[in-house]
Amino acid sequence: MKAFQVGLCSIWLSGFVLIALSLYVTQRLPSLNDRIKVSKLNLGDLGKPRITIFSATSPFNGSVGARQSLAIRSWLALSPQISVVLFSQHPSVVSFAGDFGSRVLVESNIDFTFLGTPFFHSMIARSQSFTSDIFVLIDPETILLNDFISTLSYAYELDRDWLLVASSQNISHFPFYLDEAGKRWLRGDGKWMRTQELQEILCQSWQWNHCKGRMLMAWNSGDLPLHAGVLPPFLYGKGIHNNWVINEAMSSDFRFVFDSSWTISSFHLYDPEPWSSGVVGNSKVSGIEMRSWEYVGNSHIGALYGSLLYQEANYSSLVKLLKCDRKYIFFNPTENFVYPYGYQSSFRLWKERILHPWRKRRIMACIDGINSLEKIPDCSLKDHMKLSAPLEFSFSLESLLPFIADKNKTIVLAVVGYSYKDMLMSWVCRLRRLLITNFMICALDQETYQFSVLQGLPVFKDPLAPSNISFNDCHFGTKCFQRVTKVKSRMVLTILKLGYNVLLSDVDVYWFENPLPLLYTFGPAFLVAQSDEYKTTGPINLPRRLNSGFYFARCDDSTIAAMERVVKHAATSGLSEQPSFYDTLCGEGGSYRVGDNRCVEPETNLTVYFLDRDLFPNGAYLDLWRKKNVKSACVKKGCLILHNNWISGRLKKLERQVLSGLWDYESGTRMCLQSWHNFKLTS
Repeated sequence: MKAFQVGLCSIWLSGFVLIALSLYVTQRLPSLNDRIKVSKLNLGDLGKPRITIFSATSPFNGSVGARQSLAIRSWLALSPQISVVLFSQHPSVVSFAGDFGSRVLVESNIDFTFLGTPFFHSMIARSQSFTSDIFVLIDPETILLNDFISTLSYAYELDRDWLLVASSQNISHFPFYLDEAGKRWLRGDGKWMRTQELQEILCQSWQWNHCKGRMLMAWNSGDLPLHAGVLPPFLYGKGIHNNWVINEAMSSDFRFVFDSSWTISSFHLYDPEPWSSGVVGNSKVSGIEMRSWEYVGNSHIGALYGSLLYQEANYSSLVKLLKCDRKYIFFNPTENFVYPYGYQSSFRLWKERILHPWRKRRIMACIDGINSLEKIPDCSLKDHMKLSAPLEFSFSLESLLPFIADKNKTIVLAVVGYSYKDMLMSWVCRLRRLLITNFMICALDQETYQFSVLQGLPVFKDPLAPSNISFNDCHFGTKCFQRVTKVKSRMVLTILKLGYNVLLSDVDVYWFENPLPLLYTFGPAFLVAQSDEYKTTGPINLPRRLNSGFYFARCDDSTIAAMERVVKHAATSGLSEQPSFYDTLCGEGGSYRVGDNRCVEPETNLTVYFLDRDLFPNGAYLDLWRKKNVKSACVKKGCLILHNNWISGRLKKLERQVLSGLWDYESGTRMCLQSWHNFKLTS
């Protein structure tokens, strides 16, 4: 192995590095001259391609931050045509980017899990909304050297749409740094060193693993997609996704896919004890750093989408990019031949009539060195995708609460079953848009639980939830609805007893603004709830007009005692929980009513306040849902929320909300709708 490494480094450092396109692929793909997306007339510095590098960073803390900083500075040092976009929600990333002006941008408007792990499909979608000649996705702790630019410049001249992949070497010790100008590499003693010398030193500790190592991907801004079908919601950095993209790209045959591992010097700086720092991604969780369910989730998704589980491409069969005798050639390991790009004759004709004997010897020596690549075990992911491990969080309700609650110890709770999963996600996406993060989901069934885990939501299961929940027949008035609603008051009571305030919101409640600042103005011993009264005049606290789909309860003694009475009453009722709320807190027939908008429960002295319907309208008030522009009408009225109730049937409810434009989720891609979906930004 040592001899192989030394021989490999000598090939690399002599310029015997790879970029390969096979005759086989050339014959399979038609000429794509008409597919060139970027006009050379639009290029910047002397016709050089604009390159945008995308990466998802951890917070810039400790050794992780130092490695990330060095890596990103190495990218920027390569060319003024390089811009960097960092996906993160952490303030330290914004602070770091500020030192580089417009060359480094921070993008937080993509989908993240509640622990801060970015979604790979959202990263790819966001990157493609930028305007650039070449797009690169890379690990934030990977250093790049000069041949990265020459390789991409060569690839950019290809007359077809392409996808380039390159594995990085793993290095645990890197005693070098860039000067203040970010132009030259220095030793620990401050002496300048050439890039070739740096490569030679790094080759001495050569480690490379196609399966588990880091990988960069780059593609040109062509007309063709990277692959057929939908990119599933993989979690970035949690396995499977890179190889899934390569597999689907090769299977789809839209783009020319090639391996440039031997023409791009990339070095991944890693910590041999990765959990010693206690920092993983943007996570604020210290006791569950391994987060194995994220890897399990990616395995589940990889098995469900695409063809990877059934037809896995052989990574070693990828066309290799080689640079032999200072010339780029293409090496097809499957058919074991090389040829120069664009030469339409066979390899035999090229070899016998064009190649001089001395050059033939050089190239054959180069190829012999590359052939030793086949000694490296090929990467197979099928074993990783066998669904042996359950898709379960390491969280209970009790362990989730302190991480989710806001500074006032308040939780926004939604209780939902699988038939409402899309409406759940639209609700979640809207809360994320409003920068509300203190929400959590109580899943009524296993399907909702697993869906929520895959979507990165803070979810827990109710062990006492009713079974046999109907998919299409669980709306207001049905027996299923009556059973399901009783879970809500029971879970609210449980959380109150654990010391947290609760804002219970059904997922069919659209939020225009965050209502919590207003709700906090109501003190202890107040329960504030939406009124279901549809008449525009008269009292709003009439019998059975308390809507239990949106209310705020504080964790004080009066509220807990009153909620215990509600839960007890609902448990023996043949109706839903909503009548139990009113009859218990306002008295049967409204005997505890005070004025037109409140009740006072005498035993607990709890005041129930019915919220102003101009701010918290129900689905029948002022016929807002029938307005030509629902959003405009509600904003003009000053609505904080709008409840999509007073309509019968799940499908009708769903249709009304989607057609109104009060919808924030794309179910086909499993992504929140973002403002950048409709336009491109120039990096």
